[in-house]
Amino acid sequence: MTKDDLVKNLGTIAKSGTSEFFQKMQDAQSTQNTDQASDLIGQFGVGFYSSFLVADRVIVTSKHNDDKQYIWESDAAPSVSQRTPGVIPSRGEPQSGRARDFLEPDTIKDLVKKYSQFINFNIYLWTSKTEEVEEPIEEEAAAEDKKAEETAEDKKEEEKDAEKKEDEEKKEDEEKKDEEKEKDDKDDDVEVEEEESEDKEKKPKTKKVEKTTWDWELVNTNKPIWSRKPKDVKDEEYNEFYKSFTKDHDDPIAKTHFVAEGEVTFRSILYVPKAASQNLFSEYGKKMDQIKLYVRRVFITDNFEDMMPKYLSFIRGIVDSDDLPLNVSRETLQQHKLLKVIKKKLVRKALDMIKKIPKEEYMDKFWKEFSTSIKLGVMEDHSNRTRLAKLLRFYSSNSEKEMTSLPEYIERMKEKQDAIYFMAGTSRKEVESSPFVERLLKKGYEVLFLIEPVDEYCIQSLPEFEGKKFQNVAKEGLKIGEESEKQKKKQEAVESTYEPLLKWLKEDALKDMIEKAAISQRLDESPCALVASSYGWSGNMERIMRSQAYAKTNDPSNE
Repeated sequence: MTKDDLVKNLGTIAKSGTSEFFQKMQDAQSTQNTDQASDLIGQFGVGFYSSFLVADRVIVTSKHNDDKQYIWESDAAPSVSQRTPGVIPSRGEPQSGRARDFLEPDTIKDLVKKYSQFINFNIYLWTSKTEEVEEPIEEEAAAEDKKAEETAEDKKEEEKDAEKKEDEEKKEDEEKKDEEKEKDDKDDDVEVEEEESEDKEKKPKTKKVEKTTWDWELVNTNKPIWSRKPKDVKDEEYNEFYKSFTKDHDDPIAKTHFVAEGEVTFRSILYVPKAASQNLFSEYGKKMDQIKLYVRRVFITDNFEDMMPKYLSFIRGIVDSDDLPLNVSRETLQQHKLLKVIKKKLVRKALDMIKKIPKEEYMDKFWKEFSTSIKLGVMEDHSNRTRLAKLLRFYSSNSEKEMTSLPEYIERMKEKQDAIYFMAGTSRKEVESSPFVERLLKKGYEVLFLIEPVDEYCIQSLPEFEGKKFQNVAKEGLKIGEESEKQKKKQEAVESTYEPLLKWLKEDALKDMIEKAAISQRLDESPCALVASSYGWSGNMERIMRSQAYAKTNDPSNE
């Protein structure tokens, strides 16, 4: 740059060189179908000044062909010094800064891996590492070692000769011929040993030493696989990518990779982990960092309150968009209207991904870990309640082992059955033996068994499913099929016969303890049962409410 360029560009805040350059590229490419400038980031005019966040003093040395070379230097104070250098290097603008602790290798690695591990170009760091290497021993040291070895060998030989000397003298005459022959063989062995020894001496002796070496290390090893087409990415790549940014050791249960277009364009990969985190419900409703937001492959934040609804806080993934603004704070970005559009699409895609999980894997892995989350979603997400209801699974009287979905229940409903029957309790044994289900089971009606504490809350949040209302068999208002005229007359006759008993129970025996006494159609073998009112708590719900940590002993609502 010239002196005027330095004053114009580096001496003026809010002057965006990237924005100006980007506009020039767009003008030059207006007749071409290209997006070469799509990776450029900058429009606020303060990018250069971010260097003062990591350095106490910044120096820019610039040389233009049509001007002298100048050095722009500043310590972030109001005054700026410009001077002519003593030594003029080649053309260009080298920049330098007196950095703080940001030149520590570990700090640089952490920053790159957090914010820039997925950008398109490679980032290398000049680092050192210590390793063990083999180094030859010097000749003098090797000679001393060899001499010491020979001395030790000679000493051993002398000791052996002294021990055998007496025996050899006695047998010298008798074995003279054999000794001569043995001597010849020994000479041959010595010659071979001498040859091997000579070869051994030719090889230099080495020792292991620690050595520090310097080399360029690639820091951003992970590549943005979401920028590729889904058909070009293998399952192994998806799994490795998932493990790299979640630090999870297990493969995910399911994934979805998509490009959303329309009001806002973004790419995303979402995953369902194999296991729920230990703090999934202990920190329910708090900020989660499971979804990471990128803009043009640069990490922005994972500290969003509403990127995913609370019940889907177990979903992990990334979102990368070129349409989100970078010249606003993270707090302002959270309220941006485009982010709300992204959230809506993420929820739909996440539910579709869960829906496509194979049946066996859904029950064995997903439902086992995240069933409560889906039930909470039915209670919290009104706009997606129907989609979530199709994901629900409950035990029923249809099967002792397998759970059933609501669509499967409706397919098995009897003709003219207008309600989905359910019974809530603490265990399957309890609800199966309840007097409330006696007549229903005898007539062959299927009853859903809600044995988890959240189940009854969940069903109460569903007014209906595919036109069928839910009926708690422990509450009044139960109708078993349609009654014929004959059945109605029979019921009226029974009520007339037992009217005195019903009146006595209501006004005398159980006065102020029950609302009314009536002839029941739900009992078969049991003589009587205590039924909750239509808008009251069932026995199971009352037990749950009493066990709440914030419940009061003398609460009138518990009476």
